[in-house]
Amino acid sequence: MRLIPLLLCWMSGTAFAAGMSPLVVSPDLVRGSRDKAATPAAAQAADKPAQQQGSATAAPASSAASAAEVRPVRPAGDEGTAVVVPVQPKPSAGASGQVVRPEQTRAPVAAPAAQPSAATPAPGGTEIRALRISGTRAVELVADGDAELQRGEMVLSADKLTYREPTDEALADGNVRLREGQNKVTGPSAQLVVGEQVGEFQSPVYRITRERPALVEGEPPRVVSGSGQADVMYFEGENHYRLENATWSTCTPDDPDWYIKARDLQLDYDREIGTARSGTVVFKDVPLLWTPWAEFPLVGQRQSGLLAPTFGTSNKTGLDLSVPYYWNIAPNYDATIAPRYMSRRGLQLAIEGRYLGETYKGEARVEWLPRDNVSGEERSLGSWQHQQWITPQLYASFDVNGVSDDEYFEDLSTRISVASKVNLVREGRLMYVGGDWWSASALVQSYQTLNADPDVTYTTPYRRLPQLMLNANRPDLIGGLAATFQSEYVKFAHPDEGMPEGTRVIAYPSLSLPIQRAGYYITPKVGVHQTQYDLDRGLPGGRDSITRTVPIYSVDAGMTFERDVNLFGSDYVQTLEPRLYYLNVPYRRQDDIPIFDTSRFDFGFAQIFSENLYTGGDRIADANQITAAVTTRLIDPTTGGERLRALIGQRYYFEDQRVTINQLGGSVVEEPRTGRRADILAGFSGHFNRENSLDSLIQYNPRDNWTERFNVVYRYQPDFAKALNLSYRYARDILRDVDVSGQWPLGGGWYGVSRLTHSLKDDRLTEAIAGLEYDGGCWVFRVAAHRFATNSEDTTQAFFIQLELNDLASIGTSPVSLIKRSVPGYGTINDPVANRVFGFD
Repeated sequence: MRLIPLLLCWMSGTAFAAGMSPLVVSPDLVRGSRDKAATPAAAQAADKPAQQQGSATAAPASSAASAAEVRPVRPAGDEGTAVVVPVQPKPSAGASGQVVRPEQTRAPVAAPAAQPSAATPAPGGTEIRALRISGTRAVELVADGDAELQRGEMVLSADKLTYREPTDEALADGNVRLREGQNKVTGPSAQLVVGEQVGEFQSPVYRITRERPALVEGEPPRVVSGSGQADVMYFEGENHYRLENATWSTCTPDDPDWYIKARDLQLDYDREIGTARSGTVVFKDVPLLWTPWAEFPLVGQRQSGLLAPTFGTSNKTGLDLSVPYYWNIAPNYDATIAPRYMSRRGLQLAIEGRYLGETYKGEARVEWLPRDNVSGEERSLGSWQHQQWITPQLYASFDVNGVSDDEYFEDLSTRISVASKVNLVREGRLMYVGGDWWSASALVQSYQTLNADPDVTYTTPYRRLPQLMLNANRPDLIGGLAATFQSEYVKFAHPDEGMPEGTRVIAYPSLSLPIQRAGYYITPKVGVHQTQYDLDRGLPGGRDSITRTVPIYSVDAGMTFERDVNLFGSDYVQTLEPRLYYLNVPYRRQDDIPIFDTSRFDFGFAQIFSENLYTGGDRIADANQITAAVTTRLIDPTTGGERLRALIGQRYYFEDQRVTINQLGGSVVEEPRTGRRADILAGFSGHFNRENSLDSLIQYNPRDNWTERFNVVYRYQPDFAKALNLSYRYARDILRDVDVSGQWPLGGGWYGVSRLTHSLKDDRLTEAIAGLEYDGGCWVFRVAAHRFATNSEDTTQAFFIQLELNDLASIGTSPVSLIKRSVPGYGTINDPVANRVFGFD
């Protein structure tokens, strides 16, 4: 592992950019000022010096005549008296100047009867508090001893404070502190025009806080504070600051682990952009990045500029380095341009763009490698996804993807979710929703199939050119009847001339009568599945025109019993829920119907209560069977949460199976069932307490007395970022895997994360992840290694290093999305900066 201690960026357009927040639909490209966060009066009072805690305040004057009224807040002669003087920021012309001397503050002055005391001056009013106040009315007031000037939410305090009313100027000396909302600036002296917020602060230590929108939709916004110090801080109007020889960081200002150091630093909180001239990013006193000019986001928002470099290594690409450029074209348009150097492969260029409108959104991506140093070939990728709401009822979309060769992802990706891709979809879709009860859709679809493993050949799925569907559902017919209608027209085509082609038309109307009462329900249903095939290329020896009419009848019934129980010292509601499902579907010959889009359902609890064994429309399984199951639950009566669930079910057949997925003249894919009993399914899911949970499922074959499938997952998760998972998966003659994963704090801010998946059947480690994370408070460091099998003989190995400076930038290649998918219960130890190129998927 090697970190880059210093990277010189000599380009004048260099900029730092944080992870991009969601695009905003807005034609206005100039962002307005943010509202300042309000500070409660009680919080302001708590922040004042102890001498002022008991002081009463007078209401601000509404005219120049009463602007300099002085009122003591304790009996005359009390040396601890705090004086409050309400004044106007700019008195009207011609106001007479009157001298206010310190001794006057000890004489009681009656307040007007209609003037109540107030903790905060009225809007636009100014109030001065101090132990001693002297000066000339409407000209200059000098406040000495715990002096404080307040206007609205802004509070300026110091040992000594001079306020000049004609110019609205305040001069503060000694322990100066400026507060407005959550923003704070402290220093030895300051000069400020209060209303215009123009002036300067000597040797300030500052902290400016704003609210950052959520990076991911649905998450709450988060507060971001930028802080630092400088030789001089110039106030240049509301939300605008300029600093000399300054620092900026999202760490605490007293001892930041990282910061931007600049000779000249401008903070524009209207645009939420900082500008550093002659700037350096310093981490742990080590300069990481230097630039003569740079812009960076103040609140983690989207901004044009160079993103921090990403780098990593793998056995397929070698050293992998990229310096992406993010282009914030508009609030609803952006692009990322990423040159990527791979020491084994060469130089690749990736461009990704996103757009968002009131009725549409989408993104596109292009990757181009002019010459692969390993294969000697040009390699490329293209991808475009678009969604369009034409009307509130009419929706359109398309998704187009393609690569230059079958090994593209396996050679150039470091992620198993990408490297294992087989079929790349290319489709266009149109959907219309006609009210609450019917919908129509049209689809055109094809695939690019990748065969990267020489030992495994994948068959390309059929093209749909096109597929038209019309569906309806009316649950509110007369007499409590419910009607459904499903229909489809689809033309299947295939690039292989040896594969059958043709059209299929389906119409399936059904009628049911749901009867629901307290404690039980029963739903009889009857329907007719009508199918018509017209084949351009049929199966050898089969029909070219096929009509299939299949009546389907079913009855679904169940009951629910409840009782109160006490287990392990806790009260629960226990349920007992038996269920019976009868299905009758007569046999129809189907072996000369091609398999266009049909496969067998995975056997499970959802499937044993379904009408068909198969997906798609090419096979309607014959059935004369009944399914019996029973479920019991333990429910917390106070929260309604389910603490435990156990269920068992089995299907019983009255006739042997005749319809299979086999095709006329083809090889035998499925042996027809002859037994009267199906496999027994049993499952258990329970949360024993807040930390421990167990999920399991078993499929047992009573005919041959063996287990077909068994899965069990145990999780221990006592707290955030603490998770241990142990699972075992078994499928007869297919797999036997043991999987161990987890995340755990190691102490001192360090966290360990790992996953190991071992195939007992092949005696092979199929996937391994090992990583370390360190939470530095305002920064996070991650390092991870990933090894996974891409086929029976080959593996891909990748190495990730990432330094994340919170709310500024991410340096390196992020393993967060990989770990999230691989380790159940993983907790991200900070709010991550999204990386559009090598970060989150």
